[in-house]
Formats: sequence, structure tokens, C-alpha cells
Amino acid sequence: MYRRLSSTIRHLIHRLEHYSLQQRLFFSYIIIILIPSIVFSLIIFRQLNENVTKNVVRKSESSIEIEKTNIRNNMETMERAVQLALSDREVMYYLDRSSEPDTSELIEFSNSTVNNILRLQFNNPDIEHIRIFSDNKFISEIWPVFLRENRVKSEPWYENLNRMNGAGLWQISERDKEPIHNQIQDEKEFRQKMSLLREIEYPKGRHVGLIQIDMLLTSFFPSIYKPHDNGQSQMLIMNGNGRLYYPDAAPLLTSDQLGDARLRDKLHRTDENSFLHFNLSLSGKPYLVVYAYLDSIQSYVMQITSMQAVLAELNKTRNTILLVNVVLIAILSVSTYFLNSLILKKLRQLTLSMKKIRLGDFNIQLPMGGGSEVSELTHHFRKMINKINELIADAVNKQAASKEAELKTLKNQIDSHFLYNTLENIKMLAEVENQQPISDALTSLGSMMRYNLRWSSEYVRLREELNHIRHYIALMNLRFDQRIHFHTQLQEPEHELEVLKMSLQPIIENAVKHGMRSSDTGDSDLHISLKTFTEIRTQIIIIEDDGAGMSAEKTRLLNHKIRSSETEETTSANVTVSSPVSPRSGQSGSGIGLRNVHQRLQLFYGHEYGLSVESEEGKYTRVMMKVPYFNLNGGES
Repeated sequence: MYRRLSSTIRHLIHRLEHYSLQQRLFFSYIIIILIPSIVFSLIIFRQLNENVTKNVVRKSESSIEIEKTNIRNNMETMERAVQLALSDREVMYYLDRSSEPDTSELIEFSNSTVNNILRLQFNNPDIEHIRIFSDNKFISEIWPVFLRENRVKSEPWYENLNRMNGAGLWQISERDKEPIHNQIQDEKEFRQKMSLLREIEYPKGRHVGLIQIDMLLTSFFPSIYKPHDNGQSQMLIMNGNGRLYYPDAAPLLTSDQLGDARLRDKLHRTDENSFLHFNLSLSGKPYLVVYAYLDSIQSYVMQITSMQAVLAELNKTRNTILLVNVVLIAILSVSTYFLNSLILKKLRQLTLSMKKIRLGDFNIQLPMGGGSEVSELTHHFRKMINKINELIADAVNKQAASKEAELKTLKNQIDSHFLYNTLENIKMLAEVENQQPISDALTSLGSMMRYNLRWSSEYVRLREELNHIRHYIALMNLRFDQRIHFHTQLQEPEHELEVLKMSLQPIIENAVKHGMRSSDTGDSDLHISLKTFTEIRTQIIIIEDDGAGMSAEKTRLLNHKIRSSETEETTSANVTVSSPVSPRSGQSGSGIGLRNVHQRLQLFYGHEYGLSVESEEGKYTRVMMKVPYFNLNGGES
């Protein structure tokens, strides 16, 4: 995929190079204008889509919140009716009778207590029924309030109610059937209702009956069954069994459609103050579903909104924006094409003149005038033609003079052999004068010069790099009175390991230069050790000294400095990273030496190799070099 894309880009660039400058500028203007226009249009369209969705969600949540308030108010009305009905002592005495009442008692009870319950029902017009059921054989049925309990024992909610331990049970019923059988069916029987059922215990723990408060669903869920004029949204209820309740008049979606969408599987229970929403697609049409869960009635209240009209309006807006962009790009393209033609007219004339000069015709008269860059280029081109004529006349003389100068330069050059011979002569004089330290220093200096000037390859044996380091230590001991000690812990085959030339010497130089600086006032020696080991085809070279060391924070900053590029260093001017020298010396260092070594290692070996530093203040500083294992005598591991 990446290769195919790269090949396509290279092919387009190659094709573009065959077009004229005017055509390339024309295509560039189109691309420069087209890409931002498309990106800007997509961003605007996405923002509009998100805003429309948020508005729909906000309106749906507001509608559901209103319906939840209505439901809570209706629940409170029904619960208050239960409390008022059962707070009447005559009701409880009647349910707990241990003997049959006589006729006068029944008339008195009916005229007072039963009428009070009926007045309670009439004062709350949304309440459809208040019924009290009892299995006490000593009481009589007084329709429509007091009825035998065996009339509802076949109801599916009866067993559940007995397990509620006096708590209320909310039950949606599909039919409003009269407990007393009626031979003539009434259309009211097919109304759906919400019932509050509660067991009556008197005294506590002793079952004496149950009470039922009914409210039609059209009253219990007023917003759901209220007619909607726009036809673009639909509010409905889903109970715990997945049964849907909504008005039959012109529903937005039927229960069969919602069943095909597996609506129940997309709903999640939340607390009653939270709202969730998701997108739904049915028959290729988009819908947005916002819902909330009511734990008290174990049902979902949801609103489904059709997004087809909204998205159609958004698409219309998007198409308008795209059309405007296309028209603007067309106008700008045509105008820039003709403007480029006028601007590049003199450039084309200059190009034709250059072709004639290439064929040997130097008698070209270029038109002058104007202050544009092309006019300035024409002016300088005419100057160049005159200069060429002068150069042709002086070519032979200058060539002869140049050859003569080269010969003189070669004669005056001092080659490296002169430097080596001079050092050897000075060394011999030192030996004659019995100045052996000076002779040894000159030997070390000469060896270092030969090592530096003989750069036939980037790679050397570890043995050669160590010899170079020993010569450097020898020179430094002249300054520090033999207080620098260099030790190696290597096996003989390890001397043949391949390393980059001049990769270890900068590390030793840092250790010597700055490690000894902290000991200027004392007589302590500096010990530097070098050892190496192999780890999974990787060679680890460790250089450790017993100088002043660094704190953990300075060590972290140093490692960051080593791994940072020059660009990062320039842009991070406010961040000061100390080199491995500065913590010991108390002075600021740039860390360029270690960073350069790290970058060379990564350049020649790869980004998985390089340097890292460990240190402990007052104890040690350890530099670890990670390179590929390669033995120049034995090959790669």
C-alpha cells in the first residue's frame, strides 16, 4: 500500500515536470484553494451535524423530563389515595370483622365509609378505580369498592404481590376488566391501565386483604398519549418484558418495526436522573432514540425522533457550500490563469533569448523596463552576456595563470611527513639531553597525530582505540603529575572488537578533564576503567571513573541532552542540561562531545544503539556504549 502510494506520487510529480511554469502554477493554485475549502466545508458540516444532534437530544431529554414529572405526580396521587383509604379505621374494622354485620350496619357503612372512598376517587378524576379485596367470610361485597379476594386470585400479579411484604406493586394491565363478571362486553374493558397494588395487614404481619388503585395509561402517561402534530417524533414506554405502549393514532414506528430493530437489546438501565441516546436505522431511514429508566415502575421512557428531514436539510446546506466552493474555485482558476499569462510573458521572452545564446548567438537585445523580478532578471542576464564576452577574451591568460599558481602552491605545501620528521628530530634532541619525559610525550603526541591523520576507514579495532587513549593519558599525566590511572579488564579476543574511530577518546577526555578539575585542591587520583561484555549480539562497553559523580536529576537531564537533536536543543533554550562534566566541576557544560558520539553511533549502527550515563553523586560516573557485536578476526556473532 505504501509503495503503491509512493509510486503514484512520483509518477504525478514526473508528469507535472513536463508542464510549463504557467500550467504548474495554475494547478498549484487549484490545489491550494481546493484542499482548504474541502477541509473547511467538512469541518463546518460535521459541526452542524453535531449541533443538530445535540439540539434533538436536548429537546428529547426535556420532553422525557416533563413526562417523568407527570409520572411521579400520578404515582404520588395513587399512593396518597391508598394511604387515605387505609387510614380510615372503619375500613380496617370492616376488613377485620369476626362476625357478619346486620343490615343497618351495612347501610351505615355504605353511606359513610364507602361514600368517603368514592368521594376520594371523584376528587381525583385521573383515578379510575379504588378497589379493596378481602377473603374475610364475615363481610359482604359493596360494589364498586369492597370485593371478594378470590375474584383476583387468578390475576398474574397476585402471587408477586404476596411476596412484596406490604410494599407497593406497580403493574401495567392490558385490559380494564370488571372483577364482577358482566355478560355484556363494554368497550371500556379493553382500555390499558396502570395499577398500584398493596397488601393490607392488620395488625402488622396479618393479611386481611389488598387494595388496588387504577389509572388509565392515557392519564398516567399524558405526554405519551398526547397527539403530536409534526409526526417526526414519538414517545413510548417499554416495560420490563419488552412490551411497548404508545398511542394507536398514526405512530411514527410500529412495534413490529421496533422489534425488528432489537430495540430492547440496545437499552441499558441507569439511575432515574440520567439520559442515554443512540442512533437507529430502519429501512434505510435514520432515527435518534433518547431514553431514561424509571426503576419505580421498571420501565423505560423513550422518545424516537426521525432524523431524515433534519439530515436532508444538512445535506442541502452541504451541497450549497460545495457548489459555492466549486464556483469560487472556477472563477479564481480562470482569473489566475490569465494573470499568470501576463506575469510570465517577459519570462517566456527571456527563455527564447537563452535558447538563441545556447546556439551561439550573443547579439541578443532584450527589452528593458518595469521593476518586477523578471525585469531584474533580464537586466542581470544582459550583464551576464557582457561578462561572458569578457571572460572568453581572458580565458587563455587566466588558465595559464591558474596553472602557474597551482604549481607554486604545490611547492609551498608542507606534508604530514615534514611534521612527523620534525617531531622525531625534537625527540632525539630530548633523548640526547636525557629528557626522557619529554621524549615519551613527543612519542605519544606523534602517535596521536598519526592516528588522527590516518583516516582510511570509520571502523578500527578496539586495540587501536585503546592505544590512542593510552597516549592521551600519558600526555595528560604530564599536567596532573601522574594522578590519572587507566585500567582495562579485557580478554585477548575482545581487543579485536570493531568500534567507530574516535568514539571512546571523547568519553575518556571528558572524564579526565572534568574529573580531575574537582581534585585540583587535593591529592586524590582519578581511576578510569574500561570493560566490555556481550549481550544478545550486542557489545556493551563500560567506561567508569571514580570522580565526583552527579545527582539523579542531573543524570536524567544529561541523558536527555545526549539524545536530543540540534533542533530540539535550539528550540529548548530555556532548558539547561549539564554535561557529565559540569556536575563534578560545578560549571556549566554543553554536552556536545557525548551527544556527537551518540549521534555517530546511531548514524552508523542504527537508533537502537548509542550512549547512556549512570552516576551517583560523590561516588562514580559510568558511561555505557551499546554497539553491534563484530569481531574483526572472528566475524559477527
